[in-house]
Amino acid sequence: MSRKDNISEIQKSFGMQAAGFDSNTYHLSKAEYQDYMIEKVKPEITDQVLEVAAGTCICGRAFAPHVAKVTCFDATEEMLAVGQAEAKKTGLENMDFVKGIAEELPFADHSFDIVLSRLAFHHFVNPRDIFTEMKRVLKSGGKLVMMDMTVADVAFRDEVDRIEQMRDFSHVRDLTLAEMRDLYEKNNMKLLLQEQQDIPVSLDGWMKLTHTEASVQKKIVQLMQEDLDGKGKTGFAPYRKGDEIYFSHHWVLNIGMK
Repeated sequence: MSRKDNISEIQKSFGMQAAGFDSNTYHLSKAEYQDYMIEKVKPEITDQVLEVAAGTCICGRAFAPHVAKVTCFDATEEMLAVGQAEAKKTGLENMDFVKGIAEELPFADHSFDIVLSRLAFHHFVNPRDIFTEMKRVLKSGGKLVMMDMTVADVAFRDEVDRIEQMRDFSHVRDLTLAEMRDLYEKNNMKLLLQEQQDIPVSLDGWMKLTHTEASVQKKIVQLMQEDLDGKGKTGFAPYRKGDEIYFSHHWVLNIGMK
């Protein structure tokens, strides 16, 4: 997939997701996950923060009360509009919302104390280029924070990506733990932390967020049920919780220093 096509797919997918992206019923917006990241990153009140591929800037809005300023940067206008409205609603005045593509950050070198990206790298066709851009705008001694999903078992990586793409056509590829570490090492950055959390996800809620077509939802449910019945492997390790099918997303928090 070309960069142009990738950006178009992302804008199309997240344009549809924008209205429901901040819903408290979905796991992405839960305060405990934002609190966890803030605890680990340890921002200072004088910090200038950039969130790349910010979406509705859920993470950036959580950081805003603890820092001097947050810039939310995303390619999808609808997502930024939701984030800006939510920031205004909660009285957050130290935030900017900027539209653009992550491969070409419109900021000067060494502009930010913290540059972060949360649950976005699996949408990028060129993660190395974007990571390098994030490093470019980071101050010396600053922190580059990347949280994203990984696969539990590399042997099932292709199948996991295939099902992810069935559900959300903007998904590209989950990075492995080693590939995440490699991004820091190849950019001569010290990796201070790499920590994984397993996040329970409702299969039904996961598909509804992306407005996955009913026929595709049915196929994904079938694949998960076959996995539960021991008739195939999806790589998701699904399980039942009451009448619902659940699985775990494996979120990895990486913190490096320039």
